[in-house]
Amino acid sequence: MNIDFDLYLITDRRSLPPGRDLVATVRAALLGGVRGIQLREKDLSAAELYPLALELRQLTWEFGARLLINDRIDLALAVDADGVHLGSHSLPIAVARQLLGDQRIIGVSTHHPDEVGRAAVAGADFVTCGPVYATPSKAHYGPPLGLEAFAAATINAPLPVFALGGVTLARLPELRAGGCARVALIAAILSADDPMAATQLLLRALAGSPAPAFS
Repeated sequence: MNIDFDLYLITDRRSLPPGRDLVATVRAALLGGVRGIQLREKDLSAAELYPLALELRQLTWEFGARLLINDRIDLALAVDADGVHLGSHSLPIAVARQLLGDQRIIGVSTHHPDEVGRAAVAGADFVTCGPVYATPSKAHYGPPLGLEAFAAATINAPLPVFALGGVTLARLPELRAGGCARVALIAAILSADDPMAATQLLLRALAGSPAPAFS
């Protein structure tokens, strides 16, 4: 499966500033150039997620972007999403593949270098690996991996690896220097004053281009 995005935006309504709408924020990020979206609102029921997933499916089609649904294979199929993202408590990767077929994407969360290879063998198309840096949302996974361990996870990895956890614009240069080519994040876009501009700057930094000067 061709993973044709390097910046993977994961939704979390709790990261939005007061009064900001999630769909409008995702639209701004899409305008900024993000092409991979994961709908991850774990506190919502299927009935609540379904209309939101439909809205994001229409948006991602409009921009030629990928939409993955966290954990919920049923919802991914119901809205014709591009795939699912599986965690440690999800169905096994092989079972998800049987249900989804070969034309949909399966992303998998990993938290240790050893898990990356196992996910690839099981049939994942890409993984997130982290937390690379300390971040409150990933504190329950224990201490952050750090750059050295993350680099070990990506060296000779048989599938794309996205750095996750505490990823910010300021940290992209050192991540890139450590061999990171893809990142997954939440707050760096959703909490930004201007999500479209934040996305543009992240993509520019991820590509290694100098950031534009603002007067």
